[in-house]
Amino acid sequence: MWPMKQLFYFLIFFASYQAFSQKQLSLEDAATGQWTKFRPEQLDFVNWKGNSDTLVFLDKYFTLKGMVPGKADAFHLMDASEMDQLLVNAGMNKYTYFPYTFQWADGRTIYFQHDGRLVFVDIHQKQIVHTLLLEESAGQVEVHPGKRLAAFTIDNNIFLAGKSPNPIEITRDVNKGIINGSDYVHRQEFGINKGMFWSPNGNYLAFYRKDETMVTEYPLVNTASRIAQEVPIRYPMAGMTSEQVTLGVYDVAKNKTVFMQTGEPKDQYLTAISWDPSEKYVYIGVLNRDQNHLKLNQFDVQTGALVKTLFEEKNERWVEPEQPLWFLKKTPTRFVWQSERDGFNHLYLYDVSGKLISQLTHGNWEVTEILGTDEKEENLFFMRTQTRGLERHACMVNLKSGKITQLTNEPGTHACKVNATGRYVFDQYNNVDVPSFRKIIEVGKMNELNSSKSVNPLVEYDLPKAEIFTIKAADGITDLNARLIKPSNFDPKKKYPVLVYVYGGPHAQLVTNSWLAGARLWEYYMAQQGYVVFTLDNRGSAHRGFQFESVIHRQLGQAEMADQMKGIEYLKSLSFVDPSRIGVHGWSFGGFMTISLLVNYPGVFKVGVAGGPVTDWKYYEVMYGERYMDIPQTNEDGYEKTSVINKATNLQDKLLIIHGAQDDVVVMQHSLEFINACIKARRQVDFFVYPDQKHNVSGKDRIHLMQKITDYLNLYLTP
Repeated sequence: MWPMKQLFYFLIFFASYQAFSQKQLSLEDAATGQWTKFRPEQLDFVNWKGNSDTLVFLDKYFTLKGMVPGKADAFHLMDASEMDQLLVNAGMNKYTYFPYTFQWADGRTIYFQHDGRLVFVDIHQKQIVHTLLLEESAGQVEVHPGKRLAAFTIDNNIFLAGKSPNPIEITRDVNKGIINGSDYVHRQEFGINKGMFWSPNGNYLAFYRKDETMVTEYPLVNTASRIAQEVPIRYPMAGMTSEQVTLGVYDVAKNKTVFMQTGEPKDQYLTAISWDPSEKYVYIGVLNRDQNHLKLNQFDVQTGALVKTLFEEKNERWVEPEQPLWFLKKTPTRFVWQSERDGFNHLYLYDVSGKLISQLTHGNWEVTEILGTDEKEENLFFMRTQTRGLERHACMVNLKSGKITQLTNEPGTHACKVNATGRYVFDQYNNVDVPSFRKIIEVGKMNELNSSKSVNPLVEYDLPKAEIFTIKAADGITDLNARLIKPSNFDPKKKYPVLVYVYGGPHAQLVTNSWLAGARLWEYYMAQQGYVVFTLDNRGSAHRGFQFESVIHRQLGQAEMADQMKGIEYLKSLSFVDPSRIGVHGWSFGGFMTISLLVNYPGVFKVGVAGGPVTDWKYYEVMYGERYMDIPQTNEDGYEKTSVINKATNLQDKLLIIHGAQDDVVVMQHSLEFINACIKARRQVDFFVYPDQKHNVSGKDRIHLMQKITDYLNLYLTP
């Protein structure tokens, strides 16, 4: 037995050795490792197989496996080598991995795009059962698996495969300014993620037709060639002429298209495209350009005529439809509609006459996703926010009584899938302490089956722990979610520099009860370098209700900055913070916030790094910009107040602006105009360009980007 004194010193030495021996993140780890090297183990491409109780997933991108609830072992369905043999035998190239873009056609057949074809494979018989020939240059593809038809785009037109040996032209627009079938309509606002919509039985195809010939061409320049080439894009800036969109419906049997008579003015938005189960009607959410008046309209497929308006929604700030109608199968004259009309995104049950049957969900939380129903369609499953928007949980609501049952109880961010009968829910979740945990819930009995916890992929690393807490907003009432990451080997007696990472805009949330607390691994890397890293979700950010988000209307950045300054007050109250060494960094809206904070509160921050920043909202695009700012002609004071170009003379802190030269979201004119204003005001500013990058810097350039940001912050914030 060791003497007590020797044992004491050994324990101190051992503890010190353990702490010292833990690994440190490299910058490359921090820049790209979060989604590769340090991604927690989890089940990928999970789905329920047809109408069965079998859960299917892809193991390490190579093997398709199945799992039956309550049985311990997963079983083999098909692997990449078996698939490659089928493809080679059919005269196609190998896929190497299992085709991870696959979708289910039915309970035993999957389909995927490969080598210019659409391939249907029976995974039980392990054979190719059907192929459709697509063009090699096919762009977006929309499949009706039951009819084995595929609509696809080439350039600006739509073609149909499966009706005849060769693809059929559905549209024949020669003018490249008229684009059919693209998902890039209304710049993908309003939840738009596709441009073609099959009817339930595959007899019709609805599609967007976008005419942007009247939209100003914006010059982007490709410098890769010997003589730089202009590559113009159509970019409607706030207050300027925008695209005109119509919805066509193609009749497969008649080879004929009818356009829905969506009326005047043509300067409007067509959203929430939905098919009636009968295929007689198509529903369109018609939203005015001011985005404050929505009509849910029903159109006759055969004539294109307006049948009726089911209901209207108005709001003096904005209305933002983002989801199609969700029809019940057993009662196909009823559908579920999502709306923020009562202040939070909730579910409303309607019939096709436009009668509101009931509001299904209520409360100071938001529905984020509909998952499905049980077999009898008595209960509807959905995901919702919880705990000031920090968490996501699965619930079900009884369609008659309105009773809500929460199915997931562990704190954190849950992602769930319900099987066809509603008997089982697959739940994969994480939180600040759990990298990934998965289980199957038996709904009726609330049993937990097949549970499994992933190993912490960062267990060998000296990773500081994030703290999540609240501070009061500038209104003195609202609780804001904040995250603080203290430096490694934190010493409360020391004074540390601070990095404030900010976004602050709509449709985004940075602080969550999830693995790494919603932070990027780079923020932990900066904490390892001796920084206090702070993030605050100010008013205007997502998942806290309409009033919380819409306080920014017509004055972007104002309430957001006021809240961020409350965060600065909090930081300065901490004894271990050095108030003379505070830096701020953000990208896109966060870039706008970074420069806004520097020029509106000069001297508070020693340094800022702004990536892809909006500097004046009149240079930003119509759909997003006008929702929050209205048009410059009616909100001249708002545009003037929010412009950072007008305040360049206030800049006295160090600032690095970074922009992608090919940015087609926040065009580089934003940065150049601010720099020009700085030159005129005799203010120094640093600027770096990524010649080949668009709005987000990706690939190998991203490591260079994060090194650039880190070096700049270190230059001014570390001794």
